[in-house]
Amino acid sequence: MSFQLVKDTLSVTLSRRRAWAVAGLLLMTLGLFWFWPSAAHAAGIDPETQFVFNTFSFLMWGCLVMWMCAGFTMLESGSVRTKNASMICLKNIGIYSIAGLSFFFVGYNLMYVGVDGDRLLGLIGSLLFFYGPSAAEVALVGGADNAAAVAAERSYSTMSDWFFQMVFVATAASIVSGALAERVKMWSFFLFILVLTAFIYPVVGAWTWGGGWLTEMGFSDFAGSTIVHSTGGWAALAGMLVIGPRLGKFRRDGSVRQTPPSNVLLVTLGVFILWLGWFGFNGGSQLALGGVLDVVQMSHILVNTNLAAAAGVLAALFVSRPLLGRIDLFAGLNGAIAGLVAITAGPTFVEHWWAVIVGAIGGVICTAGLRLLEKLHLDDVVGAVPAHLIAGIWGTLAVGIAPLVGISLEGNLLVQLIGVLAVGAFVLSVSWVVWKVMAVIPFIGARVSNQVERLGQDTAELGMESYPEFVLMPDAAEMDDD
Repeated sequence: MSFQLVKDTLSVTLSRRRAWAVAGLLLMTLGLFWFWPSAAHAAGIDPETQFVFNTFSFLMWGCLVMWMCAGFTMLESGSVRTKNASMICLKNIGIYSIAGLSFFFVGYNLMYVGVDGDRLLGLIGSLLFFYGPSAAEVALVGGADNAAAVAAERSYSTMSDWFFQMVFVATAASIVSGALAERVKMWSFFLFILVLTAFIYPVVGAWTWGGGWLTEMGFSDFAGSTIVHSTGGWAALAGMLVIGPRLGKFRRDGSVRQTPPSNVLLVTLGVFILWLGWFGFNGGSQLALGGVLDVVQMSHILVNTNLAAAAGVLAALFVSRPLLGRIDLFAGLNGAIAGLVAITAGPTFVEHWWAVIVGAIGGVICTAGLRLLEKLHLDDVVGAVPAHLIAGIWGTLAVGIAPLVGISLEGNLLVQLIGVLAVGAFVLSVSWVVWKVMAVIPFIGARVSNQVERLGQDTAELGMESYPEFVLMPDAAEMDDD
């Protein structure tokens, strides 16, 4: 037998063995996927496995929600004039940093600690400083062989829950930035964000997700249409009332001077990033990844979230011409956000057509809200109040309306209304007081000077330009506003 024949024979034999090995591996894999779920269902997932999956879910969904900060940055920096884009970038990274620190030092404790009855005045959590892992988790990291005890204590890592809750706080705070862009002082804005994330938002959370009085009444807000988005919207509205509109936004005859986005590409990119991040926002709010029910529910949540956003876009575009006098891209982009905000209160139902209705109504009322703000001479640079506050109210009430039309949601319309009014009254009043106090104290102030506003905050406050190759000319409309 020739050497070549032996070589060919060995090659064929090895190829066959590889084929059988691959086939065997495939059969083993198929068998695992076929038999393991039924075995797990019969025996139940052990606590340690459930602990791992739940913790992983909190961390990964939380990272996706954190990515929404980039979306807000892109949306806002593209919406403002180029002379203020750098300040927007600084404010947004400052928001995330302040939210992380304040929620670690005091916010989480005010919101959640004491949920078993040890509440301050029966309304909020505990005035404790710092938050950290449990003693059992510390011992585990220190070398103790107590993994089973850690998993038995709770079904997820302590700090993974903190991280997931913290990124929601940052989202609420980001809403304020865009509404007040181009005329609010940087340090005054950061001071307000500190109050919002350390006190205002945690109190609202304590009433609701922390097991407080609204939850005891039956108030339902799955992922935060009111708790997160309306809270940010009410805070932004208070700032708009105190600080006032930009120079030249409203002419002396009462007409509105249009200020289109300076970079439509950035605004659109920001909306797509927010849309992606919302899957973590709503999907992660299932708060578990321990069984078949959780993943099935997550699939429903993500589909409903996507349907509502898509419906919000098309509905906003459809009504933009009669309401705004033009087919408005900005309205369509805000329609996506409004649809997302509206579905956030109750995305868990299985009648997916309801998500289309909720999102479409959100898009319509957001576009109408843009027009209403113009009529009221309220200057909202990015449309944050219509998209987050108005659509958030609608989404929260929709949870109470859903059972009346046969949708599989548990909600009481009266209780939902009480929750909306209570949160609105608290956040608006406290926020207005904070903004007003800063505005009247001479060495603090809330609004930049007219000169700074004309030059732009990038040059006047930061000493830099976002687009240095462009020559920025004085705005004639702003000059006439003195």
